[in-house]
Amino acid sequence: MQGSRKHHTVLMVEDDPLEIELARNAVIESGLELALVVLKDADAVLDWLSDGTAKSQQMPRVILINLKLPKLDGLAILRKLRMHSATSDTPIVAFSAEYIQAEVLMSYRAGANSFVAKPADLHQFGEFFREQIPYWLEPRQRKLAFAADGRS
Repeated sequence: MQGSRKHHTVLMVEDDPLEIELARNAVIESGLELALVVLKDADAVLDWLSDGTAKSQQMPRVILINLKLPKLDGLAILRKLRMHSATSDTPIVAFSAEYIQAEVLMSYRAGANSFVAKPADLHQFGEFFREQIPYWLEPRQRKLAFAADGRS
C-alpha cells in the first residue's frame, strides 16, 4: 500500500454518532489514504449501492458493518450486500459491542469475512484501521479469504 498512495473507499454502516466520529478520527490518525463513507441504515446502503453502480463510482474495497442497527439489523444488510453484484466479493468485517458466539457464527454464515469486537475508543479504532484494513486491501488476502468456500 505504501508506494502508490491510492485512495481506497471503506464503507462503514454505523448509526452511533460517537462511533462514527471515533472512526473518522482514527482514519485521519492512521495515515492511510482512505475515503471513509458512513451510512446509517439499510435504506442508505441500498441507495448508495444503486447510485454508485449506476454512476460507475468506485465501490468500497472493504465494508464494516455494525450488527446492532435500527430497523434492519446488520446481518440482514450483510445478506443483501452479498446478493448485490457490486459487493458480492467485497471483504466485509462485522462488528458488535457484544461478542456473542451465536452472533459470530450467524455473521459468518451470512457472508462476513471477519468478526471483531467493536472498538471502544480512539486508540482501539486506530489500531483497527492500521492493522485490519490494510490486510483486507491486499488482493492476495482477498483471494485467500474466499479459498475455503470455493470462490476466487
